[in-house]
Amino acid sequence: MADHSRTRNTSAPGGFAKAHAGASGAGDPITSRDNKWLKMFRAALQGTGPRDGEPLGIEGPKLIEEAVRSGLGFEALLVSDAGERELDRILRAAGETESGIPRSRILRTTDKLFGGVAGTESPQGVAALVRPREWNFDDLLRGAATRNGALAGASALIVVLAAIQDPGNVGTALRSAEAFRATGAIASRGTADPWSPKALRASAGSALRLPLLRGMAIPVVLAQLRIAGVKVYAASARTKADAAGRQSAAADLREPSAIFIGSEGAGLPQEVERAADARISIPMSESVESLNAGVVASLLLYEAARQRKRF
Repeated sequence: MADHSRTRNTSAPGGFAKAHAGASGAGDPITSRDNKWLKMFRAALQGTGPRDGEPLGIEGPKLIEEAVRSGLGFEALLVSDAGERELDRILRAAGETESGIPRSRILRTTDKLFGGVAGTESPQGVAALVRPREWNFDDLLRGAATRNGALAGASALIVVLAAIQDPGNVGTALRSAEAFRATGAIASRGTADPWSPKALRASAGSALRLPLLRGMAIPVVLAQLRIAGVKVYAASARTKADAAGRQSAAADLREPSAIFIGSEGAGLPQEVERAADARISIPMSESVESLNAGVVASLLLYEAARQRKRF
């Protein structure tokens, strides 16, 4: 996966939007499966995540409304016959935002052709191509401003997903990160793309809002955390002392912290284990070998929120 720590916005005049403006007449329904817009939707909705400069594909009215409310810019909205009933609600939501949805980019097609580009088994007839938000490392330290400003001045809390290949676990971790008020997340190189269709659905829209960097190499992540003075915690399978005698129970997650989560099978890379300031783990029954990465992230982020008295 390429390093996506900076995602270019190529949708300004002269970029993606202008280049594809003539792909289909917005007033006429699309009737050919070879239409350029349908090819773009198919790639976005059935792929593994956008490359730099590519739009992000989202499907279903709920996720599209989340994208609207998150202020993301829309390249196109595709509506099938069955999806027409969702259009008014989406446009009402868009009408309450500054960016909105250009009427010239509302494209229509048949249910059959829509089914051919959709990434779900039971398509709801609406999908969109949007411009993902551009984040940098400082954004992860500060966090995104919530509607009530709850994160203003918050101590950094970052979840780092290391080589987690299941997009469902990635999406779950991001949903929990937003729920428990983490300031940001990093999907390291080798982790399923958090902007892939499956991860987006599992995140329930959190991946659209949470400050997020994709595809960073682990050594780069560790170096930037050190420079920023963020303490590194390695999530491990059991509650026990590490080689230096440090106990998980002593973890003070009120300070600037980054929690590294590895895959259920392989765990964390050795470079993370060696670099970590401490291990942090979850007490559980000896009969259970492990928990999946999404559950581990959720529990540890809850513990961080509890220590920080965010609820």
